[in-house]
Amino acid sequence: MPTYQLAQLNIATLLAPLDSPPLHDFAANLERINALGEASPGFVWRLKDDGGDATAFRPFGDDVIVNMSVWDSIDALADFAYRSEHVDFFRRRREWFARMDTPAQVLWWVPHGHRPTLEEAAARLAQLAQHGPGPAAFTFARRFDAPASALPTG
Repeated sequence: MPTYQLAQLNIATLLAPLDSPPLHDFAANLERINALGEASPGFVWRLKDDGGDATAFRPFGDDVIVNMSVWDSIDALADFAYRSEHVDFFRRRREWFARMDTPAQVLWWVPHGHRPTLEEAAARLAQLAQHGPGPAAFTFARRFDAPASALPTG
């Protein structure tokens, strides 16, 4: 069993209220795409409220939604994000979300079984924004391996 798993946070600034006509396609498919993620190989956990999604969590402001999850590997997350039906919605993100001047996504390694908090995730996103990619906060474009203790010995 791996010692570490990959955590990810992404945030998005809404162009309109979540229940408005401009965001209808996004909101109408949220449950389906979340279910697709949960059924994907390598999925471990995602942040959700009693309603089944994370749209009620707004730690970055009233118009910023969050998505946070844990995966077995970077490749497992990349397969879901960029090689499943999710990519069709990712390509449409400019219809629903404002372009951000700061990073909107951060990846980091967590001990196996750890469930990150939004405070932890916000700190990782801030670290990425302030210092750029490094072992504690990185991106798909600049990946870092899990800590050495995750590697098999012998």
